[in-house]
Amino acid sequence: MNKHLSFSAKALCAVAMAVAALGAQAAGAKARLLIVNGDPAGVGFNDTTPATPVGGNPGTTLGEQRLFVYDYVAKKWARELPPGPPIRVAASWQALTCTASSAVLGSAGAYNVWRNFPNAPKQDVWYSSALANTLAGSDLDEGADPEIISRFNVNLGTPGCLPSSPFYLGVDNVAPAGHINFAIVLLHELGHGLGFQALTSGSTGARISDGSNAYPAMWESFMYDNTAGKSWADMTDAERVTSGINTDNLVWTGANVLADAPKVLNGTPFLKLFSQAAPDVAGTYPVGTASFGAPVTTTGLKGDIAPIVDQPDGVTGLACTALSPENAAAVAGKVALVDRGTCAFTIKAKNVQNAGAVGVLVADNVVAGLTGLGGADSTVVIPAVRILKTDGAKIRAGVAAAGAAGVRGNLRVDNNVRSASDAAGRPRLYAPNPYQSGSSVSHWDTAASPNLLMEPAINADLTQKVKAPVDLTLPLLKDIGWPIGQ
Repeated sequence: MNKHLSFSAKALCAVAMAVAALGAQAAGAKARLLIVNGDPAGVGFNDTTPATPVGGNPGTTLGEQRLFVYDYVAKKWARELPPGPPIRVAASWQALTCTASSAVLGSAGAYNVWRNFPNAPKQDVWYSSALANTLAGSDLDEGADPEIISRFNVNLGTPGCLPSSPFYLGVDNVAPAGHINFAIVLLHELGHGLGFQALTSGSTGARISDGSNAYPAMWESFMYDNTAGKSWADMTDAERVTSGINTDNLVWTGANVLADAPKVLNGTPFLKLFSQAAPDVAGTYPVGTASFGAPVTTTGLKGDIAPIVDQPDGVTGLACTALSPENAAAVAGKVALVDRGTCAFTIKAKNVQNAGAVGVLVADNVVAGLTGLGGADSTVVIPAVRILKTDGAKIRAGVAAAGAAGVRGNLRVDNNVRSASDAAGRPRLYAPNPYQSGSSVSHWDTAASPNLLMEPAINADLTQKVKAPVDLTLPLLKDIGWPIGQ
């Protein structure tokens, strides 16, 4: 007998299913996504605020433009998926968590999960509803519920809610600086709804129960912890909790991803330091690359490390204003070390570049997993990378200890090791410590280069492609059972 369980909040779905659906069928496509508008009059998709057509979006009201992007992205996904029952997407615009400096852009996921349905590849394993219906060849709940539930921040770009970063509603992938590309955000969120989602809790380790027994999700079979030496499918709840924060050691083992990862991922960037005067600082340090400036290359960039010191105004190492004469003299011809905070990464890079630095290291100001540097400025021509907060402190101490002898650095790429992957070439999943609800274990590691669509942050350099040789989203969906290309 078929078994299913509601996985997402039904309140939104109840509203969404009460209104007419918009079909999103691409010409020649084999799958169909139905966008179910759940907004009340005058809100979200129904907002009549006049808007000027932009970036290939012909809508003349805000609501029309939002709906056009949704339909555009649904058609993109339709071209990639196999034939099957309609995939209904409950969609609405809501007042999500937001401040002047941060915001929840949106969320999406499977509405139901199913097991033991006709044609299920494995028994007693949970599958998200869009995938389960496709494999079964029928709508398992007979139209009672949507397959995907999604919501987006209706207040983004208004006072008190990232006022300088509204959604860009063009579909040409050229969002202005500071704007957030809604088409990319939506492409990402629908990826979660299609199954790019760890149905098992990483914070508690608990599996979904049908009320009597808990069962693993298909996703677990491909989550492997290099420290524990086992997959999540073979772990206890407590072991999954530990694995969910085992940074750099939780990897994906699916055959399709492993086959395509070498085509998609660049080599691993790193910083190698040398110092006879301060041997404790010598060694290799991981770095996160930037979406601006010169790329890190296999040839490498060599130079002494020069930390920015206190400016006359008492600000430590931020490089948010033109460097003092003392700092400018210190960084000229060297790799500048600055602290994250207060201003954009591009501003820091431009200020040290103007002072004659040949590269810049941005040390994080919080203890967290390594990420890249976002932003855009075509006038920045030096390499820029992020380093961990702990590494920044260690390098500063090493430079101070070395004195005039200095600390020599080499910033380069190793093509023998794929970025954000283990020694066996298995891409890492995002597993920061502490655990981040909504982000951990359901995304790729942020150290991936180039940036991937299904990382926990939307990066400015993302394209609208979901498959190799550009991206690993589609290969992962194939790993969990989507019969794509069959």
